[in-house]
Amino acid sequence: MPAAPPAGRRERKRQQARDQLYAAALHLFVTQGYEATTMDQIAETADVARATVFNHFSQKVGFLEEWGVRRRARVNEILGSQHAEDLPVGDRLRRYLKAMADLNVASRAETTVLMDASARYGSLLQDRSLENELARIVEQGRQRGEIRAGVDRDQAGQLLAACYFSTILRWIREEPAPFDLHERIAGALDIILLGLLADETHAGEP
Repeated sequence: MPAAPPAGRRERKRQQARDQLYAAALHLFVTQGYEATTMDQIAETADVARATVFNHFSQKVGFLEEWGVRRRARVNEILGSQHAEDLPVGDRLRRYLKAMADLNVASRAETTVLMDASARYGSLLQDRSLENELARIVEQGRQRGEIRAGVDRDQAGQLLAACYFSTILRWIREEPAPFDLHERIAGALDIILLGLLADETHAGEP
């Protein structure tokens, strides 16, 4: 019997098949819509057996989750190349959300379909992956003394992620885009980082 291929090669082939399925699914989602796309069509477009699709993605919603994972991984790759870890926390958050906005603007049609489907059928607002990533940045800033000691990192991450998602969902609702995504996200982030009050000493006054 022929020797089993090395684990590395097996893993590469498995990843290639997953990438092929992912690309086929995104193409179909964008061209004909998420709801109209079936797992059989994804298998046919990827030129694989139907069972292969389910070996990698047990449900169609899995492609939506994969899309989010790949988006965040791409942003971390971009920021890593920019050595963003060394930046002050405010600049890191701005860089992170700007990189996310860049990806969305560069692929607006894809973002419109996938983000809408994630909100309707996926776990967009329940998935804590983005807020955990943002909370990690906040915590590192707090350890450096750049964030007030009393700030709850998890709540901050949740607030930042909610702000990002709500902005994106408004941005995809109209065609053409109703506002400049970069400006809106940067403005919202400034409000969160700087606060609403002109003078914090007067916070308790009527």
